[in-house]
Amino acid sequence: MDYASEKRKKKLIWLLCAVAACVLVFLVVRNVGIVANAVSWLLNLVMPFALGSAIALVVNVPMRFFERILFPKAESKILNKIRRPLAFGISLILIFGIFVGLVWLIIPEIIHAVMIVVRRITAIVTELSAMDQAQLAAHPLGNLILSVDWDKYLDMFQGWVGKQGGTIVNTAFGTITTVVGGFFDVFIAVFFSMYLLFGKDRLKRQAKRLARAWLPEKSGEWTIHAASVANVNFRNFISGQFIEAVILGVLCMAGMFALQLPYAPMVSTLVGVTALIPVVGAFVGAIVGAFIILLLGSPIKAIVFVVFLVILQQIEGNLIYPKVMGSRVNMPGIWILVAVTLGGSLAGPVGMLLSVPLASTVYMLIKEATVNREKERAAQAQQTSLEV
Repeated sequence: MDYASEKRKKKLIWLLCAVAACVLVFLVVRNVGIVANAVSWLLNLVMPFALGSAIALVVNVPMRFFERILFPKAESKILNKIRRPLAFGISLILIFGIFVGLVWLIIPEIIHAVMIVVRRITAIVTELSAMDQAQLAAHPLGNLILSVDWDKYLDMFQGWVGKQGGTIVNTAFGTITTVVGGFFDVFIAVFFSMYLLFGKDRLKRQAKRLARAWLPEKSGEWTIHAASVANVNFRNFISGQFIEAVILGVLCMAGMFALQLPYAPMVSTLVGVTALIPVVGAFVGAIVGAFIILLLGSPIKAIVFVVFLVILQQIEGNLIYPKVMGSRVNMPGIWILVAVTLGGSLAGPVGMLLSVPLASTVYMLIKEATVNREKERAAQAQQTSLEV
């Protein structure tokens, strides 16, 4: 087949694909309700397995490290058999310990902060209740309290509760059912992740065999290559993002102690945890931390915290983050922001965390395909010029 015939064949294939895509889009738009219900049902069906895959991706990062250092030169079959379960157990203990440590740092501080707020409100209420009409009118909050018709709002609230009683009960029952179902999904996800991690070598071999046996040769090899790129991207991103979050949290705590800002353990822990979310996490940590300090500390200290965190994030983003991440996520910042936004809209915090390595994989594959396409066209152009 000559070059002109091959070119006409490719144009025909592209035309058929475009027509099929237009028909598909038309059918989806005409039946958007049915499609939305089907997608929702499918997502609920695969959610435990998707969550299990996400857990396996996270646990696999420390698990691979422990597998490399546990009995590296052991020749005993028993040691080789227990290496992976032992690495899995150590990884779970490590992750659980980090979670417990975060809770231990945050929960007592939150309880302390709530107690301070309750004491302040109680003191204000006690002070106001002890005043007579004239003193209450002179108080900054007195005019507001006296101008409100509390009986009217109480009657409105009682009427609303009476009308919405059945809805409230149904909502509470639905919430309980959702929570129970969520625990069941998490239970399935944990066991599914264990199956994936314990049999990852066997599953990898089986997936390669299936791809090479049932897909065309080029498509099969491309699928294997895409899976390999995705695996490396996810692993590098998770490990790098975790290290970067720990460094940012430690530096934030040290700086807050040096500046004598209140609630340093809780706020710095929140800053480190929110830093796990690319791009937007830093802003979330700054806003939440400043609000806590403003509510329980003083406006001046809240401003000092914001200025300090902005400087710290600039230093971390321009000096520390490139050193830690390097070329782990090779993608422009605008596409990272798009990926985080879409991932958060589709799957919440888990989608925010996993959207960046997934988008980075797609970006790298498209980049590779573009380079290969340019080389093919250059070779075809050179061959055409030689024939002419």
